[in-house]
Amino acid sequence: MDTTQQYPLLEINLNKIADNTKYLVDLCNENNISIAGVIKGVNAQQEVVDVLADGGCKYLASSRIEQLIGLKEKNNEKETMLIRMPMKHEVKEVVKHIDISLNSEIKTINLLEKECKKQKKEHKIVLMMDLGDLREGFFDKDELIDTTLYIENNLEYVKLYGIGTNLSCYGSIKPSHENLSYLCEIAEEVESKIGRKLDIVSGGSTTSLPLLFDKKMPSKINNLRIGEALIIGRDLIDYWGYDLDKMHKDTMILKAEIIEIKEKPTYPIGEMFLDAFGNKPEYEDKGIRKRAILAVGKQDFVNDRDLVPLEDGIEIAGSSSDHLIVDIQNSKVDYQVGDIISFGMFYSNALYITSSKYVKKQYIQLEELEKEYA
Repeated sequence: MDTTQQYPLLEINLNKIADNTKYLVDLCNENNISIAGVIKGVNAQQEVVDVLADGGCKYLASSRIEQLIGLKEKNNEKETMLIRMPMKHEVKEVVKHIDISLNSEIKTINLLEKECKKQKKEHKIVLMMDLGDLREGFFDKDELIDTTLYIENNLEYVKLYGIGTNLSCYGSIKPSHENLSYLCEIAEEVESKIGRKLDIVSGGSTTSLPLLFDKKMPSKINNLRIGEALIIGRDLIDYWGYDLDKMHKDTMILKAEIIEIKEKPTYPIGEMFLDAFGNKPEYEDKGIRKRAILAVGKQDFVNDRDLVPLEDGIEIAGSSSDHLIVDIQNSKVDYQVGDIISFGMFYSNALYITSSKYVKKQYIQLEELEKEYA
């Protein structure tokens, strides 16, 4: 074992993220769709941001204004998109640093206009339509259309850039040809009333990509806000069942060190109450099993059920804030204390692990790639 390396460690393969980016950018370009590369899932790690920018993402997007301001401070040339609606105290910084923001409240839009006037600077907005997922957006299409007319006819600095929607995040509503066609119908109605084309009709996120694969994406959708498929690439393969041989789902690997190996019962002993997080887990009694404890926990990855052991014969038993317990009874490897076990992950894990200062980050650097994209 390399005793100079520190664990837990997150290994980020920039080559594979570049491959995912190129594949999806090419696919979207063929369908006249731009990509806003969502960087919040990697906590705006600059090395990954550079890959998305160089790979052809037209915009760089995040729900966290601090991440986008950081890009501007590093002379990022891509337009930035704030994908969580601005808070009142953020308005000044949004106008100063952010190119595009998603909005649904006229009061916030008026605050943006007032600040834009102070700074003598234009700001683009995308109005959000709620198609049933019940997160952000106008629920009444007439209210959205009236707001587009208000912006177009009354505001000088705030510019109507487009309309969009969000699906699959809160209400778990699946993007479909039908619900996105309705968004397109609204866009056409807006365009007829304002007398010009909208720049963006944004049809959601990674979960809208299956419509592209199945050739069911409405032609007026010209933007997607994509994070998971670029930086992790696992959802489309594992959740949606697509055989995507040009995409990688092992872009990020968590490596953790074994700090204990014991044979113990699999069912807790004594009067059962609550765990450290106020939950009452259920346990299956499998008898005495050989298990290992790893020095990483919920404080780092939050949800252990989305970690994917990369070695055969390893099962995740559970975790606490600082410990991950794995069953190694069926492993053919004779693990010892100090050995390392590796895990793939889903988007939720990456979101937290990249934010953890307790997990070291190591990048596999880009090799010379033929960049067929601008």
